[in-house]
Amino acid sequence: MPKVSPEFAAGRKTEIIDACKKLFQTMNFRQITLKEIGKETSFSRPSIYNYFHTKEEIFLALFEREYALWTADLDTLLRQHDSMTKPELADGLARSLEKRGDLLKLLSKNLYDMEENSRLETLTSFKTEFKNSMNAVHALLDKFCPEMDEQEKQDFLYMFFPFVYGIYPYTAVTEKQKDAMERAGMHYSYQSVHEICYKFLARLLGCAERHS
Repeated sequence: MPKVSPEFAAGRKTEIIDACKKLFQTMNFRQITLKEIGKETSFSRPSIYNYFHTKEEIFLALFEREYALWTADLDTLLRQHDSMTKPELADGLARSLEKRGDLLKLLSKNLYDMEENSRLETLTSFKTEFKNSMNAVHALLDKFCPEMDEQEKQDFLYMFFPFVYGIYPYTAVTEKQKDAMERAGMHYSYQSVHEICYKFLARLLGCAERHS
Protein backbone atom coordinates (compact mmCIF):
# COMPACT_ATOMS: atom_id res chain seq x y z
CA MET A 1 0.00 0.00 0.00
CA PRO A 2 1.46 3.42 -0.96
CA LYS A 3 2.26 5.65 1.97
CA VAL A 4 -0.58 8.06 2.69
CA SER A 5 -1.19 10.64 5.38
CA PRO A 6 -3.07 9.58 8.52
CA GLU A 7 -5.77 12.11 7.65
CA PHE A 8 -6.26 10.60 4.18
CA ALA A 9 -6.41 7.07 5.58
CA ALA A 10 -8.88 8.15 8.29
CA GLY A 11 -11.06 9.77 5.64
CA ARG A 12 -11.08 6.62 3.54
CA LYS A 13 -11.94 4.48 6.56
CA THR A 14 -14.77 6.83 7.48
CA GLU A 15 -16.17 6.62 3.94
CA ILE A 16 -16.11 2.82 4.06
CA ILE A 17 -17.76 2.72 7.48
CA ASP A 18 -20.40 5.23 6.33
CA ALA A 19 -21.12 3.07 3.28
CA CYS A 20 -21.58 0.01 5.53
CA LYS A 21 -23.88 1.96 7.82
CA LYS A 22 -25.99 3.14 4.86
CA LEU A 23 -26.44 -0.41 3.57
CA PHE A 24 -27.25 -1.67 7.07
CA GLN A 25 -30.36 0.50 7.09
CA THR A 26 -32.03 -1.62 4.39
CA MET A 27 -30.01 -4.86 4.19
CA ASN A 28 -29.12 -7.53 6.73
CA PHE A 29 -25.63 -8.54 7.76
CA ARG A 30 -25.47 -11.56 5.43
CA GLN A 31 -26.59 -9.58 2.39
CA ILE A 32 -23.92 -6.92 2.79
CA THR A 33 -20.69 -7.82 0.99
CA LEU A 34 -17.44 -6.00 0.27
CA LYS A 35 -18.68 -5.64 -3.30
CA GLU A 36 -21.85 -3.90 -2.13
CA ILE A 37 -19.88 -1.67 0.23
CA GLY A 38 -17.47 -0.81 -2.59
CA LYS A 39 -20.36 0.38 -4.76
CA GLU A 40 -21.16 3.02 -2.13
CA THR A 41 -17.62 4.46 -2.01
CA SER A 42 -15.80 6.85 -4.35
CA PHE A 43 -12.95 4.42 -4.94
CA SER A 44 -12.54 0.89 -6.25
CA ARG A 45 -13.46 -2.16 -4.20
CA PRO A 46 -9.86 -3.53 -4.11
CA SER A 47 -8.84 -0.33 -2.32
CA ILE A 48 -10.99 -1.37 0.65
CA TYR A 49 -8.46 -4.11 1.41
CA ASN A 50 -5.89 -1.39 2.16
CA TYR A 51 -7.94 -0.51 5.24
CA PHE A 52 -10.07 -3.53 6.14
CA HIS A 53 -9.36 -7.19 5.42
CA THR A 54 -12.90 -8.52 5.87
CA LYS A 55 -16.50 -7.37 5.96
CA GLU A 56 -16.54 -8.23 9.64
CA GLU A 57 -13.73 -5.73 10.30
CA ILE A 58 -15.83 -2.96 8.73
CA PHE A 59 -18.80 -3.87 10.89
CA LEU A 60 -16.57 -3.98 13.95
CA ALA A 61 -15.29 -0.48 13.09
CA LEU A 62 -18.90 0.70 12.81
CA PHE A 63 -19.58 -0.95 16.15
CA GLU A 64 -16.59 0.85 17.66
CA ARG A 65 -17.80 4.21 16.38
CA GLU A 66 -21.27 3.63 17.81
CA TYR A 67 -19.78 2.78 21.20
CA ALA A 68 -17.69 5.98 21.01
CA LEU A 69 -20.84 8.04 20.36
CA TRP A 70 -22.59 6.39 23.31
CA THR A 71 -19.59 7.00 25.55
CA ALA A 72 -19.63 10.68 24.56
CA ASP A 73 -23.30 10.89 25.58
CA LEU A 74 -22.52 9.22 28.91
CA ASP A 75 -19.64 11.62 29.54
CA THR A 76 -21.98 14.55 28.81
CA LEU A 77 -24.48 13.15 31.31
CA LEU A 78 -21.72 12.98 33.91
CA ARG A 79 -20.54 16.56 33.30
CA GLN A 80 -23.93 18.24 33.10
CA HIS A 81 -25.23 17.13 36.49
CA ASP A 82 -23.87 17.79 39.95
CA SER A 83 -26.29 15.26 41.40
CA MET A 84 -28.91 12.81 40.15
CA THR A 85 -31.44 10.63 41.93
CA LYS A 86 -31.52 6.97 40.98
CA PRO A 87 -34.70 7.42 38.90
CA GLU A 88 -33.02 10.34 37.10
CA LEU A 89 -29.93 8.24 36.46
CA ALA A 90 -32.05 5.36 35.13
CA ASP A 91 -33.86 7.84 32.88
CA GLY A 92 -30.60 9.38 31.66
CA LEU A 93 -29.08 6.00 30.80
CA ALA A 94 -32.28 4.89 29.07
CA ARG A 95 -32.40 8.05 26.98
CA SER A 96 -28.74 7.66 26.01
CA LEU A 97 -29.53 4.23 24.56
CA GLU A 98 -32.71 5.48 22.91
CA LYS A 99 -30.47 7.63 20.67
CA ARG A 100 -28.24 4.72 19.67
CA GLY A 101 -30.47 2.68 17.37
CA ASP A 102 -27.58 1.49 15.20
CA LEU A 103 -25.66 0.29 18.25
CA LEU A 104 -28.65 -1.68 19.50
CA LYS A 105 -29.20 -3.20 16.07
CA LEU A 106 -25.55 -4.20 15.80
CA LEU A 107 -25.65 -5.76 19.26
CA SER A 108 -28.46 -8.05 18.10
CA LYS A 109 -26.20 -9.52 15.39
CA ASN A 110 -23.54 -12.21 15.76
CA LEU A 111 -20.71 -10.26 17.37
CA TYR A 112 -18.76 -13.50 17.87
CA ASP A 113 -18.33 -13.96 14.11
CA MET A 114 -17.36 -10.31 13.64
CA GLU A 115 -14.66 -10.65 16.27
CA GLU A 116 -13.48 -14.05 15.04
CA ASN A 117 -12.99 -12.74 11.49
CA SER A 118 -11.11 -9.57 12.44
CA ARG A 119 -7.42 -8.99 12.99
CA LEU A 120 -6.15 -8.69 16.55
CA GLU A 121 -5.39 -4.97 16.22
CA THR A 122 -8.91 -4.28 14.94
CA LEU A 123 -10.45 -6.35 17.72
CA THR A 124 -8.27 -4.62 20.33
CA SER A 125 -9.37 -1.19 19.12
CA PHE A 126 -13.00 -2.27 19.39
CA LYS A 127 -12.54 -3.75 22.86
CA THR A 128 -10.87 -0.52 23.99
CA GLU A 129 -13.93 1.52 22.99
CA PHE A 130 -16.22 -1.04 24.64
CA LYS A 131 -14.14 -0.69 27.82
CA ASN A 132 -14.51 3.10 27.58
CA SER A 133 -18.30 2.73 27.61
CA MET A 134 -18.15 0.49 30.67
CA ASN A 135 -15.84 2.97 32.39
CA ALA A 136 -18.24 5.81 31.57
CA VAL A 137 -21.15 3.96 33.21
CA HIS A 138 -18.91 3.14 36.17
CA ALA A 139 -18.07 6.84 36.51
CA LEU A 140 -21.79 7.65 36.63
CA LEU A 141 -22.26 5.13 39.43
CA ASP A 142 -19.25 6.57 41.28
CA LYS A 143 -20.72 10.07 41.16
CA PHE A 144 -24.44 9.48 41.57
CA CYS A 145 -24.58 6.26 43.61
CA PRO A 146 -21.82 6.74 46.21
CA GLU A 147 -23.49 4.27 48.57
CA MET A 148 -22.74 1.39 46.17
CA ASP A 149 -19.57 -0.55 46.91
CA GLU A 150 -17.24 -1.73 44.15
CA GLN A 151 -18.74 -5.23 43.99
CA GLU A 152 -22.23 -3.77 43.57
CA LYS A 153 -20.98 -1.55 40.74
CA GLN A 154 -19.35 -4.50 39.00
CA ASP A 155 -22.55 -6.52 39.41
CA PHE A 156 -24.49 -3.63 37.85
CA LEU A 157 -22.14 -3.47 34.85
CA TYR A 158 -22.25 -7.22 34.24
CA MET A 159 -26.05 -7.23 34.31
CA PHE A 160 -26.63 -4.01 32.40
CA PHE A 161 -24.27 -4.59 29.47
CA PRO A 162 -25.51 -8.13 28.63
CA PHE A 163 -29.09 -6.80 28.90
CA VAL A 164 -28.35 -4.17 26.23
CA TYR A 165 -27.60 -6.95 23.71
CA GLY A 166 -31.23 -8.06 23.78
CA ILE A 167 -33.07 -4.74 23.50
CA TYR A 168 -33.35 -4.41 19.72
CA PRO A 169 -35.38 -7.57 18.94
CA TYR A 170 -38.03 -6.47 21.46
CA THR A 171 -38.32 -2.91 20.12
CA ALA A 172 -38.08 -3.52 16.35
CA VAL A 173 -40.62 -6.26 15.66
CA THR A 174 -41.65 -6.78 12.01
CA GLU A 175 -45.21 -7.37 10.82
CA LYS A 176 -44.24 -10.94 9.93
CA GLN A 177 -42.99 -11.54 13.47
CA LYS A 178 -46.16 -10.02 14.93
CA ASP A 179 -48.27 -12.31 12.73
CA ALA A 180 -46.26 -15.35 13.82
CA MET A 181 -46.65 -14.44 17.50
CA GLU A 182 -50.39 -13.98 17.06
CA ARG A 183 -50.67 -17.40 15.40
CA ALA A 184 -48.58 -18.89 18.20
CA GLY A 185 -50.92 -17.43 20.80
CA MET A 186 -48.30 -15.02 22.16
CA HIS A 187 -49.32 -11.62 23.49
CA TYR A 188 -47.12 -8.82 22.16
CA SER A 189 -47.16 -5.38 23.76
CA TYR A 190 -44.86 -2.79 22.19
CA GLN A 191 -42.40 -1.01 24.45
CA SER A 192 -39.99 1.70 23.34
CA VAL A 193 -36.25 1.52 23.95
CA HIS A 194 -36.66 4.07 26.72
CA GLU A 195 -39.50 2.18 28.41
CA ILE A 196 -37.80 -1.21 28.42
CA CYS A 197 -34.45 0.25 29.51
CA TYR A 198 -35.90 2.44 32.24
CA LYS A 199 -37.90 -0.39 33.81
CA PHE A 200 -34.83 -2.63 33.88
CA LEU A 201 -32.49 0.06 35.20
CA ALA A 202 -34.96 1.17 37.86
CA ARG A 203 -35.11 -2.37 39.21
CA LEU A 204 -31.35 -2.75 38.97
CA LEU A 205 -30.85 0.46 40.93
CA GLY A 206 -33.58 -0.38 43.43
CA CYS A 207 -35.93 2.45 42.47
CA ALA A 208 -38.64 0.61 40.57
CA GLU A 209 -41.43 3.07 41.29
CA ARG A 210 -43.33 4.12 38.19
CA HIS A 211 -41.60 6.87 36.19
CA SER A 212 -43.76 9.59 34.61
